[in-house]
Amino acid sequence: MADRKPSTTPKIRGRSAAPVAAAPGRRLKVANPVDDATLIEILTRFETANPSPRGELEHTDPYTLLVAVVLSAQATDKSVNLATAELFKVARTPAEMVALGEERLAEYIRKIGLYRTKAKNVIALSRILLEEHGSVVPPARAVLEALPGVGRKTASVVLNVAFGEPTIAVDTHVFRVSHRIPIVIGRTPDEVQARLEKRIPHRFLAHAHHWLILHGRYVCKARTPECPRCLINDLCRYPAKTLP
Repeated sequence: MADRKPSTTPKIRGRSAAPVAAAPGRRLKVANPVDDATLIEILTRFETANPSPRGELEHTDPYTLLVAVVLSAQATDKSVNLATAELFKVARTPAEMVALGEERLAEYIRKIGLYRTKAKNVIALSRILLEEHGSVVPPARAVLEALPGVGRKTASVVLNVAFGEPTIAVDTHVFRVSHRIPIVIGRTPDEVQARLEKRIPHRFLAHAHHWLILHGRYVCKARTPECPRCLINDLCRYPAKTLP
């Protein structure tokens, strides 16, 4: 789920625009957040265009989703899907993953960044699930975040996608889009997540995570956002739009 962080300074007509969505922890130069009525219209347009959005990591159950999300840190969903297409043929449960072992797992995920650390974490979390949770991924944030290699974002993805919890995982795409529109402003992903979950009406929360990620990945891109084909370009307050 987490792609390499791209630059947040788009180039408009041969010049660099001032950064509007800075990296977490850096000073932000942003417009004021849109009002509630505008936010509802934005979310309604996303919902109309894509009423049942799905994440792009291939999985069959909460466990394979958890593994895929752990592997996706600083990697693209495409590279993870290529690796797990073969991996999940031989290891789709905690017991099978533990039996596979760290070295053999590393061979399957070798083309993914940080593969040795990720192999170690996946084996460790699989052993914990096997020995302490009956091989079941628990729908509890505290338990998930205690697993090796699982942080707040990974836990949020699993809770939202596997268990339908109305939570928003903040990756670089969500962080960028949230500040460009802007919906909320925050210095860290955790701040942005808390403010998004507080601000977005409950009826949109189940899918807001996917709408914002997909919008940032394919339309509101880091270097050159494709504003002419953006379905909310008339509502967005980003001052460096790439409109004609």
